[in-house]
Amino acid sequence: MADRSLRGIRLGAQSLQSEEGVVFMEREDHTYLCSLCGRETVLTFAADAEAPASWECRTCGGEAILQTPKGAAEVDRSGEKAARTHWDMLLERRSEEELEQLLSERLEYIRERRGEGDDPTKDARDKRSA
Repeated sequence: MADRSLRGIRLGAQSLQSEEGVVFMEREDHTYLCSLCGRETVLTFAADAEAPASWECRTCGGEAILQTPKGAAEVDRSGEKAARTHWDMLLERRSEEELEQLLSERLEYIRERRGEGDDPTKDARDKRSA
């Protein structure tokens, strides 16, 4: 069986393709300047591609702005929305007075239950230990 085994090069170690006859796309370098750390980043895009006005800085994660011969590019923020928090969503459904009332009712219920010893988890713990 050893005489029938396949022989070849190491897989993944070498490419069988050559760059002969390959025509590369025209490219342009674009410079981005980070507004937080001041780091310049040069990115290469295809010549016919539109470079984005902003890019995430690789160092600090801040917003890097595209630098053009006319100055910094304008970043369009018209489509961005402020992040809604849980509190914002609560206030869409109820007023602060209603929330205060619900909180006081729940606290009263919990205090009564603790005072009477009605702990639903206590029964489960007793059954497991037995």
